[in-house]
Amino acid sequence: MQTQDTHKQPENDLNGSSVADLKRDFLNKLFYVQGKFPALASLNDYYMALSYTVRDRLLERWINTAAIYTDSGARTICYLSAEFLMGPQLGNNLINLGIYDQAQQAVEELGLDLDALLEQEEEPGLGNGGLGRLAACYLDSMATLEIPSIGYGIRYEFGIFEQDIRDGWQVERTDKWLRFGNPWEISRPEWAVEVKLGGHVDHYTDEQGRYRVRWIPYEVVKGVPYDNPILGYKTNTANTLRLWTAEAPESFDFAAFNSGNYAGAVHKKMVSENVSKVLYPNDDSDRGKRLRLTQQIFFVSCSLQDTIRIMQVQDLPLAKFHEKFVIQLNDTHPAISIAELMRLLVDEHYMKWDQAWAITQRTFAYTNHTILPEALERWPIALFSSLLPRHMEIIYEINHHFIDDVRMKFPDDPDRIARMSLIDESGEKYVRMAHLACVGSHAINGVAALHTELLQQDVLSDFYALYPHKFSNKTNGVTPRRFVVLSNPRLTDLISSKIGNGWIKHLDELKKLEAYVDDIEFQQEWQDIKYNLKRDLANQIVKDYGINVDPHSLFDIQAKRIHEYKRQHLNVLHIITLYNRIKANPDIDITPQTFLFGGKAAPGYFMAKLIIKLINSVADVVNRDPDVRDRIKVVFLKDYSVKFAQHVYPAADLSEQISTAGKEASGTGNMKFAMNGALTIGTLDGANIEIREEVGAENFFLFGLTEQEVQKMSADGYSPIDYYHTNLELKLAIDRIASGFFSHGDPELFKPLLHTLFDRDPYFLFADYQAYIDCQHQASLVYRDLERWTRMSILNVARMGKFSSDRSIREYCEDIWHIKPVKVELNTSMPDNLSLKH
Repeated sequence: MQTQDTHKQPENDLNGSSVADLKRDFLNKLFYVQGKFPALASLNDYYMALSYTVRDRLLERWINTAAIYTDSGARTICYLSAEFLMGPQLGNNLINLGIYDQAQQAVEELGLDLDALLEQEEEPGLGNGGLGRLAACYLDSMATLEIPSIGYGIRYEFGIFEQDIRDGWQVERTDKWLRFGNPWEISRPEWAVEVKLGGHVDHYTDEQGRYRVRWIPYEVVKGVPYDNPILGYKTNTANTLRLWTAEAPESFDFAAFNSGNYAGAVHKKMVSENVSKVLYPNDDSDRGKRLRLTQQIFFVSCSLQDTIRIMQVQDLPLAKFHEKFVIQLNDTHPAISIAELMRLLVDEHYMKWDQAWAITQRTFAYTNHTILPEALERWPIALFSSLLPRHMEIIYEINHHFIDDVRMKFPDDPDRIARMSLIDESGEKYVRMAHLACVGSHAINGVAALHTELLQQDVLSDFYALYPHKFSNKTNGVTPRRFVVLSNPRLTDLISSKIGNGWIKHLDELKKLEAYVDDIEFQQEWQDIKYNLKRDLANQIVKDYGINVDPHSLFDIQAKRIHEYKRQHLNVLHIITLYNRIKANPDIDITPQTFLFGGKAAPGYFMAKLIIKLINSVADVVNRDPDVRDRIKVVFLKDYSVKFAQHVYPAADLSEQISTAGKEASGTGNMKFAMNGALTIGTLDGANIEIREEVGAENFFLFGLTEQEVQKMSADGYSPIDYYHTNLELKLAIDRIASGFFSHGDPELFKPLLHTLFDRDPYFLFADYQAYIDCQHQASLVYRDLERWTRMSILNVARMGKFSSDRSIREYCEDIWHIKPVKVELNTSMPDNLSLKH
């Protein structure tokens, strides 16, 4: 690395975007922040120096944004989510600042490689998958659209586990994403708040004869906020993601230490910090359930107390809380906020119940993300009451009023009342969090047209009958900035060379690509880019796994959480079927295919882990068999993450979206693949339906039962064993697994998975098997016609405008939040409202 100009200290322009500005500031950060000179600096030091250089350019925008929001009292959306899967920030911020090329040149002139610095960044694993990734996309879009917003969540010390594969099995390792520090966050200890847990509730009358409630907690945890700037694409708006970390109010017991009780001296610190230690602790045990509920009330209470602080700073009366804030509940994890806001308004700020309830209902909106019963949260009354005694009282009171309303509209219908009650009394009593979210919100939405329809007809049908005006659909979207511009710069440059770069903020402009769909030269450029992207991924695979895959082969990719309803094992049955065909006829003509899998199984989800083992076991056999002659290859890409996904989406030819119809709420991976030119093989499930409508049925490989057919088959009685006995190729594939052929002769290894398929097959693998095999064959034949495939690929990209998260956010703003953009101008000097007066 070159070291010239290290002693020059010109006046610093934190907005300077020239190569010279960036080089100067980079060297300053290396010296004054990292405390290193080049001979001692590590790659991480260089990454940190560049990140701090970029952060300086965010901070002025961030501070100006906060000042303008404060001065204007702008109506603000608070996005409450247990997950924010943000992905690495350096590259994204360079794109949004519009200085990616300058930064690349600056570090190259200093003898460094920008790609290496980008790879050095630790990814904040603060989410499992789609839920957290959606939240991140929405923050990006809100900033890009200049919508005043704050994201609220938890700063988990250890995020989602790092996934290793040993002997084909998933092994979890601790995700120490903070071990080298996080240059993007700023601690705000002055805004710390306290959260009460356990204890008991006192009811009394105050001096004025008014009824009051006092919560005497058993334990208090302090929440400290860490702020992360979220910059919009080529705007001056930088919103905030505020993540809370847990601490003990008094972290060290000096008396205990002096008495020799050294462990006891830090006991409270350890117990308190457990709250924000790990993303989604295993809740199979009562202790795990208690910790998860504690996490929810922790970040919810911290966030609501923070909003009240903001009201006070802006000198706004609490009676206007719902005018200042609208709070979006990202699934049921933050649903306890409805009871918590009531507690804060009634108990802490002495508001009348009816007024507080009117404010609460007008403040909250609820997004449902699932129709799977096991994913609709409910908490045992005994646990809930012991941890949150005051909230339990409030929920009983809300339920009392709510049941009266239900009884008024539906008299003489006790079954409906039992179904809708916030308390499930069918056996052990539970608090139903989705019901609380429905009752306490003014808006309820699903995340794809089919999903919303199923909510209204089935999962939340009673609430739809009572509150039809609350329901709407808001189909998910993803940000093209991260998932095309940053992930796929070669495709980005080609598109922009033809239609300009307006599409990056207005994705509908991709429609203009249709004018080039039959342009032979454009098709060739498109093909060259796709081939080079596949070659890059193939090189990474041989480096990481020692497996050679052919970039000319069809790259068939299924990358998502491992779950039975997502049906990775249906994909495996197809691979085994191809393998069986080759074994029966080694000279058979088969389109070369590379099957890539990526995704993590929940640590306690045995069946999902067994599917991972099956994938790897089949890969071991197929990849080594000389009869296959490289016509099919199978690779499981371990530790799949946002960072790695940015290399995978651009390289895909065929995107696997094969969930059982009616089970996937929306999906967003399907959108990311299609935006990068992959064709979709999928069922009529989630957003697949709308993607197919947009790109055209002729540009989508459709198979499988519809949701209505699944329901009818379930009602009529589904017998998977009949399919096994009547479909020879299915039987041969299953028998291969059952015989121990893929498990070193052990017929017991995969028996639990096969037993589930034979006994119930709850996700209809056997019923959809033949349609899937036929559809795969059709796709493989189309792939041989490169011109036709390329044409379909171009049209998939050209017609993806609907699936930008910008469109989703505009719909939320217009239909639910009633928020308008606030323009932020970039001041070159400190604004008057940032003077040193309080």
